[in-house]
Amino acid sequence: MDSNSTPLSSGTHPPSIHTEVVTVTSTVFPRVGYSILSFLMFINTVFTVFNNSLVITVMLRNPSLLQPMNVFILSLAVSDLMIGLCGSLVVTITNYHGSFFIGHAACVFQGFAVNYFGLVSLCTLTLLAYERYIVVCKPRAGLKLSMRRSIIGLLLVWIYCLFWAVAPLLGWSSYGPEGVQTSCSLAWEERSWSNYSYLILYTLLCFIVPVMVIIYCYSKVLKSMNKLNRSVELQGGRSSQKENDHAISMVLSMIIAFFVCWLPYTALSVVVVVDPELYIPPLVATMPMYFAKTSPVYNPIIYFLSNKQFREAALEVLSCGRYIPHAPTTVSINMRSLNSRSRLTFLSTNVKSHSRVLPL
Repeated sequence: MDSNSTPLSSGTHPPSIHTEVVTVTSTVFPRVGYSILSFLMFINTVFTVFNNSLVITVMLRNPSLLQPMNVFILSLAVSDLMIGLCGSLVVTITNYHGSFFIGHAACVFQGFAVNYFGLVSLCTLTLLAYERYIVVCKPRAGLKLSMRRSIIGLLLVWIYCLFWAVAPLLGWSSYGPEGVQTSCSLAWEERSWSNYSYLILYTLLCFIVPVMVIIYCYSKVLKSMNKLNRSVELQGGRSSQKENDHAISMVLSMIIAFFVCWLPYTALSVVVVVDPELYIPPLVATMPMYFAKTSPVYNPIIYFLSNKQFREAALEVLSCGRYIPHAPTTVSINMRSLNSRSRLTFLSTNVKSHSRVLPL
């Protein structure tokens, strides 16, 4: 009896061993796979932080660039930078370790932060597309664009996105580990009507509606530019086909980048809602969030570095003042020449002042 009871009563090793076994999660992905993901996210983090920090620095060093339309670019850079710091950087470390080792609270915070700043970035792109539509297709309304209107629009965007990010913290859906268990986001795998209702409305109001707005606005912008170009040709003016082709390529790159980053993320939510019993491999469940984390890399390139005025200001910052920018042009927007030749003179003059920092 003593020999049988001694290990049970005085042996402290078995409980600690049992605790050790429970704490360590099983490997759901090969070690080399985690290393590859860590390396890729490290590269993504470097470019995200560098690109968006450059945008913010150039904007703050050049107060003249803080025009109403450019406030959207600044907001976009801030939200994208936070995605890099709260999302990509954390995922780089956890993939290197092979598990999300920093605790449940950190997991919830990361899921909240990535969801929030990702939504802000997405909705800012939508707001930017709408304002471009107003400037090009509704020029009289576009003249009303002011710093106050831009700030109010952004404030509404940040509050709207905060609602959708906070809701899972209050019980409507939740945040938790995803895929290969090295990152956290919305609990896609949770099988409950509360989660389904959130995902349905989330997909509809936070992706489908913004996508429809972006496609509609940019299609109208291109249509309006083509119409203006034909009007110029009929009046015997010089065709701006080169500028028009550049605008088309820029719009297509915007839409393609948008879909590459956000379509997989949305498709996953739709699949989970439509077929709750479908088994999704861990890597497949993880990749949509990783694609979404690449959006902060593309946005500064498309919306900032493609603009000559900003590009020269960036070169000045990167060269520590050694680079001397060329004489600033009045307008760096491709649609300027179209507007100036086909609209009233007073309209052209005002569009210049509002759109010289609009990188179409």
